[in-house]
Parts: sequence; structure tokens; C-alpha cells
Amino acid sequence: MPEPVPRAELLRSLGRLVRGLSALFWGLPLALVVCFHTAKAEALRSFGIVPPLAVTGLLVYGLWQLGDFQKQERVWRNALDCARILALIDFGLSPFLYWWNQVPSNSFYLAMVLLEVVSGLAFLGSLNWVLQRLAAMLPDEALRLETRQFTALNFNLLLVTASCGLLYALYLTGQPDHGAHRVQRLSPWMATVTQVIDRGSNWFLVLLVLCPVALTMALLWKTKEVILDSIFGAQD
Repeated sequence: MPEPVPRAELLRSLGRLVRGLSALFWGLPLALVVCFHTAKAEALRSFGIVPPLAVTGLLVYGLWQLGDFQKQERVWRNALDCARILALIDFGLSPFLYWWNQVPSNSFYLAMVLLEVVSGLAFLGSLNWVLQRLAAMLPDEALRLETRQFTALNFNLLLVTASCGLLYALYLTGQPDHGAHRVQRLSPWMATVTQVIDRGSNWFLVLLVLCPVALTMALLWKTKEVILDSIFGAQD
């Protein structure tokens, strides 16, 4: 049976846990907005690779803050390590967003950007797994129930997003002709979807990601509030 954690050490680990959850809460929307604008817009061009590195670094920092909590729990540690690896991959690939913006014709940069997108979706899924394991260790049944429901919904939404992106990529690479002739060869529903994506460009996929990001942020905030209530409630 593991020895009980001293109260002072437990409070320190809970403090780091709250800081990590806060960093992840603010880092998720910032990473989505900054990385998208770095790749597609001109507003952040003068800052170079610094903005995407900063926001993805904030996510890495947040995950590392979670590491002091319940080090003896193997399932929790496995989920956290998986999310950390994906966060580091996102951090390492983030400069390619800027470089691809500068040289969009470079196929290597494009491949790295696509890998960044895939890694980002995987990271969002792994973060939901981390939150699910964290909720399982906290003494709040309502939080555990909400986390199970929201993470299941998020996994399905991420699967839909990844499937839409993959199907559209396969559609683009598998059709040698362009324009109206290409659309006419598809079924009506697929033609409608591809026309929406064509007109909206990457904004369509960004909108698909917004819902799981928002749900993940809600879980982060709820988990942080439960931890703070447990700390201050125990001191009353």
C-alpha cells in the first residue's frame, strides 16, 4: 500500500495542477487562432516563428505542471506521457506553419504542416484522455460523469473532423480535373460538402475543431474549479 502523501507536498502538487490546467485552458484557443493565422494570414508574419512556438510551448508547460500529481498512478502517467509527446511534436513542428506561409509551393513544408494538423488533433484527443483519468482520481462523481460524457462526444467529433479532412484530401489528390467537371462526378451530398470546403478553405475544418476545443476548455475549467473547491473547502 503506498504511503500517504504529506499535506504540504499534496498542496504543492495541487497548486501545480491548477496552474497547468489554467495554462491548458488559455493555451488551447490561443494555439488554434495563432497557428491558423501563422499559416494562412499576414498579420503575424513580422513575428516569424515566435507566436506558434510560444502558444504550443504554453501547452507543453501546462502538461509538465500536471506531472507532480499522483506520480504513482500508472494509467494516469501513461495518459499524461502520451499527451506530452504529442505536445512536443506540435511544438517542434510549429515553425513549419510560418515557413509554409512564406514558401507555400514547398512540398516538404506542406507535409510538415499536414503532420502538425494530424498531431494537433491527436493531442486534443489525448488531452481529453488525460482529463478523464484525472477526473477518475478526484472525489467528485458529477465531474466524473460529465467528463465521461464530454470526452466521448469529443472523440466522436474529432473522428468526424479527421474523416472530413482525409476524405477531402483524397478527393483532391484523386481527381485530375478541376472545377465544375470535378464536382459533377460526385454524388450530390459529396459535391455540396466539397463546394463548401472549397469556398471556405481551411475555415471549414477550423469550425469543426471549435466544438471539441470548446468542450475541452469547459472540462479544464470545471476540473480546476473542483480542485480549488476541494482545497479551500478542506481548509474551512
